[in-house]
Amino acid sequence: MSRIGRLPVAIPNGVKVQVKGQTVHVEGPKGKLSQDCNPLVNIAVGDDQCVVTRKNESKKAKSFHGLYRQLVQNMVTGVSNGFTRVLLINGVGYRAELKEQSLVLNLGYSNPIEYPIPEGLTITTEGPNKITITGISKEQVGRAAAELRSLRPPEPYKGKGVKYEEETIVRKVGKAGIK
Repeated sequence: MSRIGRLPVAIPNGVKVQVKGQTVHVEGPKGKLSQDCNPLVNIAVGDDQCVVTRKNESKKAKSFHGLYRQLVQNMVTGVSNGFTRVLLINGVGYRAELKEQSLVLNLGYSNPIEYPIPEGLTITTEGPNKITITGISKEQVGRAAAELRSLRPPEPYKGKGVKYEEETIVRKVGKAGIK
C-alpha cells in the first residue's frame, strides 16, 4: 500500500470537503478549490477526515493513489492556511515594483519586464529585492514563482539573478582562481 496514500487527510474546522462524481470540492475561509480525479481512485469523506483508496492493484492505480491523496491535502491546506513563496533578487540595479495589476522587474536587460499577476494570487514586494507570492493553490504559487525565477536564473559566478529564499547558490571560482 502507498505510504502516502494510506494516510487520511485531516479536515480542520471551517473546511468543507465534498465529492461529486469524480470531482473533489474543498471550501474554506480563504476560498474554494476543485480537482477532477482519476476513476482508479475513490475518495470518501468522513466527519473530520478524508480517505483516498484505490479500486485495484494495477501500477497506474498505485501511482494515482498517493498523488490524489496529496492533491486533496494541498487543497485543504490551501483553503485553510494558504501557500507562500518568497523570491530574492540579487544584482546591481536589479529590482521589482508593483504597478496596478502587474509586477515590473528590472533584471539587467535593456527593457523592464512586465509580469501580469495571475488571478487568485497576491504578489507583494518588500523593498526592491524581495517578492512574496501568496495564494490558495500550491500549483499556481509554485508556477508563478518558477516563471519569475526563469526570467533571470541565478548565475554561479557572482550569484546575480532571481532565486528562491531557501535556495543556496553553489558559487564557482572564476578564471583568476586557477593559478
